[in-house]
Amino acid sequence: MSKLSMYRVGAWYWFVVINVAVLGSSTLASEHVTVGLETAIRKTLARNPNLVAFGYQIEAQQGRVVQSRLRPNTELGLVVENALGSGDFEGIDRAETTLSLGWVIERGKRDRRVAAASAGVSLLEAEGELRRLDAAAETARLYLDSLANQERLKRFQEAVVLSEQTVFAVKERVGAGRSPDADLARAEAALARVRLTLDDVEHERLTSNHQLAAQWGKRQPDFTQVAGDIELMPKPEEFEYLLARIDQNPNISRYLSQQRLREAELSLAQAQAKPNWRVNAGIRRLEGTNDHAFVAGITIPLALRNRNQGRISEARARLQVVDADRIATQLQIETHLFARYQELQHSLHQTKTLRDEILPRVEQALADTQVAYAAGRYGYLEIQLVQAEVLNARTALVEASIEAHKHLIEIERLTGTTLSSSVIQP
Repeated sequence: MSKLSMYRVGAWYWFVVINVAVLGSSTLASEHVTVGLETAIRKTLARNPNLVAFGYQIEAQQGRVVQSRLRPNTELGLVVENALGSGDFEGIDRAETTLSLGWVIERGKRDRRVAAASAGVSLLEAEGELRRLDAAAETARLYLDSLANQERLKRFQEAVVLSEQTVFAVKERVGAGRSPDADLARAEAALARVRLTLDDVEHERLTSNHQLAAQWGKRQPDFTQVAGDIELMPKPEEFEYLLARIDQNPNISRYLSQQRLREAELSLAQAQAKPNWRVNAGIRRLEGTNDHAFVAGITIPLALRNRNQGRISEARARLQVVDADRIATQLQIETHLFARYQELQHSLHQTKTLRDEILPRVEQALADTQVAYAAGRYGYLEIQLVQAEVLNARTALVEASIEAHKHLIEIERLTGTTLSSSVIQP
């Protein structure tokens, strides 16, 4: 991995570590195996099947660089003249035998071949860096999914306990003749529905854990839980600051590498328009006089027409396409960044309102309603409605928190910037 790639993955990782507050190991029961975000990302970068496969593409391109450095082989020539003829040239007494070596002069083509192949390696390395960052970002998203499902599981476990308490309270009132049997039937049906939802969430949690483990090539998860507090989030920077950091997006860096490749291909195409020269030198044996002589020659093709003008035009057009694509991609990134930033602000506002205003009030309302129900001032309908409000508020807080985290991760991926080390305390 290049130093730049390590810096970006490292900066991105620390942002998400702060983002989900998993700096330390979780002190869970010994029967649980907990994985942290740092471990998940490290395993992904080392073992992700797609990254491993892409590494072989880089090795293949490096082989092309080695091949491009090879010079044309020296040619050995043997020519026999004035032999096996008639008259004075009958037999080989008057024969002339020339033994020579020949070389091809490529006129700069080799250097340009090497430059084009090396630029291809740089482009693949930039693509590899982008894939590593994408794999790390996908791991973080799947990690957040697992963390969110854990939180949902806790909320519905709380809901089951709450429903069981309600069933117990209703049974007491029904037994005392203060509530109809229908209230007990409704309370037990509500408990059964919450248990079904809890079962659904547990299946979703197992699925998300499998998807996370697959990021580092595991068919079965090697963990049972993920560590973190989903309600801890950093404050994002101002939008103008983030917009100025778009040049750090690996997509833009990849276009710079692609531009260098296209420039090298254009230079190679222009060099290939020049025909190769051939030089030879050797020794000639003259049988008639029993003498030897040195011979040398050069062959220069007459380049009356440019035999590579089509490829030059193609290479020049492909170079222009790179610049046009870079401008279009940068505009798309800016637009996507603006949309994500707006969604982040909305999610942060939702999280704060749910946590600080809505949830405390509905939980207080539930406590008051439970007291009033026990005293006989409220009926089952009132307590059922308030329980539903509490469950909805708790679930909404989890969903808003996970959405905020996902927006933050995407903004980090778009800008390559650690947003902030300060967090919003719950």
